Amino acid sequence: MKFKYIYTLLTLIIALYFVPANAQTKHKAKKPAAKAAVKKAAPKPAVKKPAKPLTAQQKTAKGLGDAVAKAAADTTKKGGKNDSGISGNLSEEIVVTTAYKPVLADAVKIRRNPDLEDKTPFKAPLVYIPIDKRLELNTSIKPLEAMKRPAEQDSVPTNNYVKVGLGSLKTTYGEAYFANGRDEALQIGGYLKHFAQNGTLDKQNSAKEEVGVFGKSTGELNNISGRITYNYNSNYFYGYDQLNPPTILQVDKQHFSTLAAEGELAKNYKDVDNDFTYALKLKGYTFSNAYQAKESNVVLSGFLNQTINQFYAGLAASLDLTTQKDSLYDHNNSLVRLNPYIKFQGDNYKIDAGVNIVDQFGYKSAFYIFPAARAELQVIPKYVRLFVEAKGDVNRSSIHDFSMINPYLGQNIDLANSVDQLDIAAGIKGTIAPGFGFKATIFRNEVKNMPLFVSDFNFTTGYNRFKVIYDPGRSRVSGLTGELDYKFSEDVDIFGRVEFKDYQMATVDEPWNLPKFKLTAGTVFRIDNKISVSGTLLIRGSTMDPYQVQTGATTFTNASIASFADLSAGVDYKATNRLSVFVHVNNILNAGSQTWLFYPEYGFNIFGGVGYSF
Repeated sequence: MKFKYIYTLLTLIIALYFVPANAQTKHKAKKPAAKAAVKKAAPKPAVKKPAKPLTAQQKTAKGLGDAVAKAAADTTKKGGKNDSGISGNLSEEIVVTTAYKPVLADAVKIRRNPDLEDKTPFKAPLVYIPIDKRLELNTSIKPLEAMKRPAEQDSVPTNNYVKVGLGSLKTTYGEAYFANGRDEALQIGGYLKHFAQNGTLDKQNSAKEEVGVFGKSTGELNNISGRITYNYNSNYFYGYDQLNPPTILQVDKQHFSTLAAEGELAKNYKDVDNDFTYALKLKGYTFSNAYQAKESNVVLSGFLNQTINQFYAGLAASLDLTTQKDSLYDHNNSLVRLNPYIKFQGDNYKIDAGVNIVDQFGYKSAFYIFPAARAELQVIPKYVRLFVEAKGDVNRSSIHDFSMINPYLGQNIDLANSVDQLDIAAGIKGTIAPGFGFKATIFRNEVKNMPLFVSDFNFTTGYNRFKVIYDPGRSRVSGLTGELDYKFSEDVDIFGRVEFKDYQMATVDEPWNLPKFKLTAGTVFRIDNKISVSGTLLIRGSTMDPYQVQTGATTFTNASIASFADLSAGVDYKATNRLSVFVHVNNILNAGSQTWLFYPEYGFNIFGGVGYSF
């Protein structure tokens, strides 16, 4: 290996030395005696051994040596043998003056077929989308932006609604509402209602119909609102002692018709200092029943109020004119009320101080001055308030109001105004948690001429009506009321009210037909946007009636009406944005309850139907 390296190096030196000297301009040489250049005979080719693979350095040296040797061989004319084998001499010297340029014949052919397959890769065109957002480099905390109110569930508002249904006990039900739409300046609409049922007892039928129109117009300074309604209720006198049925029974039909109207003018509320506000309201009704009872009433009321910083001063007044007529009387029973007041209000307190002046005139004249005061103190800001109040008033006896409470009254009801001489109450109210409101009140009232509904039965003649009596002395009513409203979310709402009362009557033995305990509760669950479930519960304590019931051979006692619970429920399914289906179930417990003696309520009943909005 060393010999090969030495040979290659010597060949390179000789080439570098002789090639420049011989690369001259072509000219004729002198003719000295030329030395015979004897070419040695070439030795026989020996058998070659397989050559070892060359390294990269060896390949480079070998290639360079071959190039130099070939260049040296081409610059001189070598002698050689002729065809006969006799060697000859050179006749002239040839000098190569150009660089060696290999020709195609000297190239070594690559024995490999070219790749004719087109494998050009596909490059998708680039699409540039600029971000429509400014790049902010400031690192300070930015204020929160107001969140846009989410869209309402019903994107298309509906102004009208119709609901109809049928059910057991020959129940027929219908409601309809109409309005002009969402116009803040003008609202006009009307409604229709109908509900009728037939019980299991003979003539245990009742029906209620109502129709009304309303409107409200809002101006820049004032707003005007009003309504006109007509109610028609009917029922029969079907009550009697089921254990001792009478041979004669006056099962007559009773109905009550009420046409009412009201209008109000009020100043719009403005959040300004030292504002002057006022309102004026006129309302009235005419009432009649199936017999000769009639009643007309007109009430004109209003108030004026001036605000000075945290100080309020004002005057409220009303004129109540009433005429009452039945087969045995026709008289006027009217009242005038004046209520001057002052109010102080701060961040943690509110004080109302005033008096209520009442003048009664008509069939009876009387003049009263009652306190009208109230104070509130905030003990836990925004959560809990304590309050106390003291007030008094005159309660006008009304044929209409009594008939709405007890529809089984007879003719010529005794009418005498009752007087709340002093009502004192104290309590606590507030919000324990978001959506959890409560109110608890303890009270003690003094009432003069307390009205009571008692039986006036005479089953020998088949008479099964009630009448009104009064406790002429000072009756005291003490008790506790509690209210709760827990609204978990927009989908769950639970509410309830409980009352405990203790009666100390002045002259009568018992608070006839007045319960000492009453609980009303309800709930609404919205399962999703389509299904909602509602339920109500009424629990009423036992009451007493002066009707004498025979309990033994000769013993008679006052009739007792047992306590009862009434549970009802309903399911509404919204099939589409306009069409809905509902089912209501009343008196699920089927307790056979009685609100009035010998007049049992309707038992278990179910009805359902469809509703459509447009």
